[in-house]
Amino acid sequence: MNLIDCHTHTQFSVDSEADINKMVKRAEELELAAYAITDHCECNFWYEPTHYGNLSSIRFFNENEEHCCNFQNDFENSISAVTKLKEEYSDKLNLICGTELGQATHDIEIAEKIVSDKRLDFVIGSVHQLRNTEDFAFLDYADFTDDELYDLLWQYFNEIYELCQWGKFDILAHLTYTLRYMQGIGGRNLSIKRFDEIIAESFRLLIQKGKGIEINTSGLRQAYGFTFPKAEYIKLYHDLGGEILSIGSDAHTVEDLGKGIADGAQIALQCGFRYLCYFKNREPVFVRI
Repeated sequence: MNLIDCHTHTQFSVDSEADINKMVKRAEELELAAYAITDHCECNFWYEPTHYGNLSSIRFFNENEEHCCNFQNDFENSISAVTKLKEEYSDKLNLICGTELGQATHDIEIAEKIVSDKRLDFVIGSVHQLRNTEDFAFLDYADFTDDELYDLLWQYFNEIYELCQWGKFDILAHLTYTLRYMQGIGGRNLSIKRFDEIIAESFRLLIQKGKGIEINTSGLRQAYGFTFPKAEYIKLYHDLGGEILSIGSDAHTVEDLGKGIADGAQIALQCGFRYLCYFKNREPVFVRI
């Protein structure tokens, strides 16, 4: 198989301490056909905490203020480091300079500033939290009724749809991210079938705009036990005419780099895909699985 890993994090992400040089070296050892570094850039936390007033209590700002509150610096440090490493590894590794753009629709001005950076090969679009709430990772799901959780999911899929309407990214990251925490960690058994139509509408928007989705394999090594999204939604994207499919381990450690990628590629094949996709200069490049 031609394996690629197009969703990974390094020391320049708020939730990772992985040394970027060790990550690149590991990608070379794995002989990946393409490797993207996509450190977090949360659009709704671009500025210093004081800019956000009463939102300054949100956990990104109060767990480790020296690092957590400075996504603007993290973005620049990541992009600069990867740009330099691309040159250093030009004959050894197909290294891709990317970013994971969180909550773009919460601050469109910042989002559009970020995606205009010419050094970027690749932008993945994410929703990690709803407006005026904590990241889904930080919520205590024991405090919610099933109806309240379904309301959160409805808001989440609506924000995904809004993100797809904006559409100035390349790949929609880890659809169903919320289930990592609601179901995998919180143990709440929820069905998302009631959201199938808005998911399909989001896919139609992506297809119209020439954008793709990813198979995020992190759930395979976590309590959730499945990819984000599950195979049935990857197949739905395919059946609606989607062709641009990326894959990423969402590794935050050197040890997790490439984990589950071969399994994810098999899922892609089972769903009808024959090619996976990475991006260079914001243009898709297709690799036969």
